[in-house]
Amino acid sequence: MNKGRLEAFSDGVIAIIITIMVLELKVPHSPDLSALSELIPVFISYILSFIYVGIYWNNHHHLMHSIHKVNGGILWANLHLLFWLSLVPFTTSWMGENHFPTVPVVIYGVNLMMCGIAYTILTYVLLRSEGADSNLAQAVKCDYKGKISVVAYAIAIAAAFYHSWISYAVYISVAAMWLVPDRRIEKILLGEHKV
Repeated sequence: MNKGRLEAFSDGVIAIIITIMVLELKVPHSPDLSALSELIPVFISYILSFIYVGIYWNNHHHLMHSIHKVNGGILWANLHLLFWLSLVPFTTSWMGENHFPTVPVVIYGVNLMMCGIAYTILTYVLLRSEGADSNLAQAVKCDYKGKISVVAYAIAIAAAFYHSWISYAVYISVAAMWLVPDRRIEKILLGEHKV
């Protein structure tokens, strides 16, 4: 099966997710700069979620370029990831509109954790399809950041019941960790790493 359709569909869904998120930023009904202060929590939530969606798009792009074929399992694993990503605009808006109370911050964390789990599942399905000796297997053999992220989300979810800003700080930390480029797949694709 051609992977081009999977990539195009995924890119389209992710573009729509980002569009929906930006449409949640409501224009103030006042021309004063002070009217923007009411939007600060929504804008902060938007920035974080935009970064997260961008990280997933970037990593998804690298994953798809490292594989040779697509099968039904890969299609379903990819849809599973897109499902959880498609909930990001809702959880982002709920958290920002309500100024980071406990329950929306917890649900946002659950959403992020499920995105992380879904991405891990997609990676495992791709590894199973490509084989243990594949370039992808060499590139992602030790996925410490993925494992740390899921654990961090679980900690952030629990911390929200103590103070929601601790959770938000954890969410920012995980995003910052992923902003540091993971060049393993790029090295494999460019032939800098011998299999």
